[in-house]
Amino acid sequence: MTRLIDTHHHFWDPATADYPWMTDDLAVIRRKFSPDDLRPRIAEVGVTDTILVQTRSSYEESLEFLEIADATDFVAGVVAWVDLTSQSVADDLQRLKDSKGGAYLVGIRHQVHDEEDPNWLLRADVRRGLAAVARHDLVYDLLLRPRELPAAIKTVQAMPETRWVLDHIAKPEIASGGWEPWASDLRALAEASSNCWVKLSGMVTEADWTAWTADDLAPYLNHVVDCFGAGRCMLGSDWPVCLLAAPYDRVMTTAVQLIAELAEPAQRQIRSETAIAAYKLGLD
Repeated sequence: MTRLIDTHHHFWDPATADYPWMTDDLAVIRRKFSPDDLRPRIAEVGVTDTILVQTRSSYEESLEFLEIADATDFVAGVVAWVDLTSQSVADDLQRLKDSKGGAYLVGIRHQVHDEEDPNWLLRADVRRGLAAVARHDLVYDLLLRPRELPAAIKTVQAMPETRWVLDHIAKPEIASGGWEPWASDLRALAEASSNCWVKLSGMVTEADWTAWTADDLAPYLNHVVDCFGAGRCMLGSDWPVCLLAAPYDRVMTTAVQLIAELAEPAQRQIRSETAIAAYKLGLD
């Protein structure tokens, strides 16, 4: 099991762009993070490939991230951003594909959980944009909290041709032991379509930042694997957001340890095979 894919990380530079979500309580990560910062971190834990994920609603960032992927040996794919509600969304997607590094475009994401409307995914203009993502053979990454899961279930059911990846297991309230309705809705999402996968990521920042343990995460991770099966689960660090609660090596090694009790074929799926299949990564 030599290949290990980190399916979720970011780069940013607050000196050159605005990140509205980067509030004062996140000051510790309000600095530049680049490929040179991540390279030694992934080497320490044996990560071989990564997926770079959008951080703001910016087409310019999408173009920048594709260029970074083109110039960075370990980035195997980019989940970018386009305005799904735009009448030109199909053309915008094509321009990303035709841009420098366009071959690395594997998915699209929008910060759905930041929308005021919990049913944002049900809007006709959003659905039109999601259909364009599917026609371009791209994944749509679902960034949700439990509040938005009911709309996501309906959307996934209504659009079986689309490939979906749920980020951060939909951010259950691990610190307070929150379970329902997250647990039931997560199972319903898993059952809504075989074209829906999930990232075992983002858990440490939903736990107690200063006192979390692997035992705090285990019930949530185990429930996700039980719902989706190992063949639809993948690992992600959510670096550098994860630094609020733990360094990169602890996040990734904890995740690997939590799946170590699974059979070896299941471990291989979660470590790399699921991501390669879901995002259609060009990896041997």
